[in-house]
Amino acid sequence: MEDYDLGKVFKLIEPGPVVLVTTSSNGRPNIMTMSWHMAMEFVPPLIGCIISPEYYSFEALYATGECVIGIPTVEMMKKTVDIGNCSGKDVDKFEEFGLTPLPAGKVKAPLLAECFANIECRVVDRSMVDKYGLFVLEAVKAWTDPEHKERRTFHANGDGTFVVDGESVDLKDRMVKFPECL
Repeated sequence: MEDYDLGKVFKLIEPGPVVLVTTSSNGRPNIMTMSWHMAMEFVPPLIGCIISPEYYSFEALYATGECVIGIPTVEMMKKTVDIGNCSGKDVDKFEEFGLTPLPAGKVKAPLLAECFANIECRVVDRSMVDKYGLFVLEAVKAWTDPEHKERRTFHANGDGTFVVDGESVDLKDRMVKFPECL
């Protein structure tokens, strides 16, 4: 073993997949790229996400308390990275990147037609927002596109490189609530 730079530890545990978050404030939709998120609970489905107060989407999420998490696949990798490299304050990202907003069922933020899945969310806990930028979201409706054949997502390594989902391994028969020691 050798020392590893603490400033780069995030690269060792970077979550995934990379997602797109839509918000809508004052009738203006926006999109941001996000890779810092985590599943927190099964039922109700809770998702933690970190959005810096420096980002334009922070203001909209904080003000409205709702968003959509769109899950892009590998065919959208470059576009997803490019979305994260500009601010919605300056650019209409739907127009700039040729994306199609669709009406959501329970929130005002739009779904993304180009994503294979979309999760409508409401903020249920802001207690860690001021200190960490951590919003706790509850999924209130989820969508998938059965026509979208590509399902491989991609994960950020934290340094501008990404890993694409690959081979699936089925270990369902080993998944029990409280397995006895093996």
